Amino acid sequence: MKSKASTVAEYLRDLPEDRRAAISAVRAVILENLDSDFEECMSCGMIGYVVPHRVFPAGYHCDPQQPLLFAALASQKNYMSLYLMTVYGN
Repeated sequence: MKSKASTVAEYLRDLPEDRRAAISAVRAVILENLDSDFEECMSCGMIGYVVPHRVFPAGYHCDPQQPLLFAALASQKNYMSLYLMTVYGN
C-alpha cells in the first residue's frame, strides 16, 4: 500500500504499533550502516534511501530529476519489505 506521508516521521506515525516496531528496528540497522553520502527520504510512498544529486548528478535513469534510489523499506498490505535496488543493477 502506497503511503501518502510526506516525511519518514509521518510514515512511521501512521503505521500500526506492531508494524511501527518492526519497521523502526530495520530502519535503525539501515541508518547505522548507511554510507554518510546517502540520504533517507520518502520515495514512491515508502521510506527510501537514495544517492543524492550532489553525489550522483545523473540521478535515476528513468527520471534524472529524482535521486538514485538505493533501497526502500515499506509496510505493504500483507507484509513488510526491504527493497534492494542494487540487486537489479548490472
